[in-house]
Amino acid sequence: MPLVADSVACRYGDHVVIRGVDLTVEPGRVLGLTGPSGSGKSSLARVLTGLRPPDEGAVLVDGRPPSARRGRMDGRLGLLHQSPVAATDPRMTLRRIIAEPLDARGRRARRGAETDARTAELARRVGLTPDLLERLPHQVSAGQLQRACVARALAAAPDYLVCDEPTAMLDAASTATVAHLLSELAAEGVGVLTISHDHALLRAWAHEVADLRELSG
Repeated sequence: MPLVADSVACRYGDHVVIRGVDLTVEPGRVLGLTGPSGSGKSSLARVLTGLRPPDEGAVLVDGRPPSARRGRMDGRLGLLHQSPVAATDPRMTLRRIIAEPLDARGRRARRGAETDARTAELARRVGLTPDLLERLPHQVSAGQLQRACVARALAAAPDYLVCDEPTAMLDAASTATVAHLLSELAAEGVGVLTISHDHALLRAWAHEVADLRELSG
């Protein structure tokens, strides 16, 4: 079953950001969502991932509302942020960033060959060499750090991944790499929602593209 937004509204005080949004993210497909700055794209991303409840309407993940506890998202959902710097702990190496979901699942006590092998496998998949894994976020490029964030999302094994402008801060080569990685994830059955102001990128990448201005009443 899909990730569904049913007549979702979001407001801050008297300011209505989005209203009446209906959206469906199917497993194994990339849905692109575009819209100008200030149209509510990031707010919708937070609502879809359960980090903010909708003011009206409902969000369902495989028929059930998402749950978030102490800032941690529902395990069925993942969120890839626009800024990898803001989404990572500056004191953590890339190795620890990638392995963070494995630790959250109670594997810290069993940290060893199994976790290290999984972390190395994920790093190879996103094109990070072993030497980069020992560096801190400020010691790598934005593209390399975003690749680590993609690897972290892969480690969490979400059913749906919401990407909030995931390539906005990247150069062309890193953008192509991240787009390819997320397409591979969709090919493996994950539902991917990619939010971007880059219409050309979405048209080339997504199976379908929607405009938030047309979805929001």
